[in-house]
Amino acid sequence: MMKKVVIGLSGGVDSSVSAYLLKEQGYEVIGLFMKNWHDDSVIISDECPWVEDSNDALIVAEKLGIPFQTVDLSTEYKERIVDYMFNEYEKGRTPNPDVLCNREIKFDVFLKIALQLGADYVATGHYCRKGTLVDDDGEETYQLLAGVDGNKDQSYFLCQLSQAQLSKTLFPIGELTKPEVRRIATENDLITADKKDSQGLCFIGKVHLPEFLQQKLKPKKGVIVEVPNDAQQFNISVPKFDTKTAELAFHAEKPSYSEADGKVVGEHQGAHYFTIGQRKGLNVGGTKEPLFVIETDVDKNIIYTGQGKSHPGLLRHTLFVHDKELHWVREDLALKIDESMEVMARIRYRQPLQQATLYKTDFGLYVDFKEKQSAITEGQFVAWYTNDELIGSGVIS
Repeated sequence: MMKKVVIGLSGGVDSSVSAYLLKEQGYEVIGLFMKNWHDDSVIISDECPWVEDSNDALIVAEKLGIPFQTVDLSTEYKERIVDYMFNEYEKGRTPNPDVLCNREIKFDVFLKIALQLGADYVATGHYCRKGTLVDDDGEETYQLLAGVDGNKDQSYFLCQLSQAQLSKTLFPIGELTKPEVRRIATENDLITADKKDSQGLCFIGKVHLPEFLQQKLKPKKGVIVEVPNDAQQFNISVPKFDTKTAELAFHAEKPSYSEADGKVVGEHQGAHYFTIGQRKGLNVGGTKEPLFVIETDVDKNIIYTGQGKSHPGLLRHTLFVHDKELHWVREDLALKIDESMEVMARIRYRQPLQQATLYKTDFGLYVDFKEKQSAITEGQFVAWYTNDELIGSGVIS
């Protein structure tokens, strides 16, 4: 019996080719376009890309001879993604809406709709792969593997997926490179063959973040403080701890600042609009090197900055993930208390993988990098790999 697959047709080339490949492989394919936004109280963008995207998705579906419909997920998207974004920024954290969109919308709400339509699987145009391990009892364990195209690997964005979600998911273009995908689209006369890759929030489009945030988070004038590179707190020598955990806790601590640590060099419109590592939008000149945000204090509404990418305030070896925000894609590999594991990890999409050691404690997980990392940011996701398999992730505390 022919297996049924519901694919999220976004109106882009990746999902278009994914649908084509699934049909070629003998699946019964249904295309669904997710409409994720129509809240008039918050303007996401001056453009309206979803109308054009849904039209392109419809044209592709007609070309391939597959059924197509639009599903309105805007209520769920607002509750689970947009409201979450506002709440995180208000707390001085920096969320990653694309990771959340995959966990909460594409592979939860959308997946449930697909299953209600009788689908055996959902499919997306992500550049990643799915592996299956079978034990002696015939039990299957699913792997989330990096895409073959190293320039486009999107496994990081799927770092919060579960075994249950992976069991129902297909990634048709994971073995292909972007040029190969465009070639297939061109050869099959798909309208999306030369279409530029979408930017911004998934299935919504470009977002000018400061303007977006100002619609819900009101401007609040505060000061910008420049902290010199040789500030006293960076001269602290690491004490001799008896336990590894205490040493890690020390390294994971963010430097704390006060206005006395530097000088006021400007004003801002709200600390909650800024994120660690940010350079643009400070509007402070006259420095030898560019200023970067090294810390935000949303309670006192102060932004702390430092000159240059190598400012000590930007660099840390260690981060921490609380148990409640710790996720294992491979539950069978989850560390027990006091266990450790050598991994490769990244703290943002496209960052080259970095050597790190995981240490599990009774209240969370430390990720200790071999080399100092720049702009470790609360609210972002850290993901860890063994070889080309993403095995777990967590929200940085």
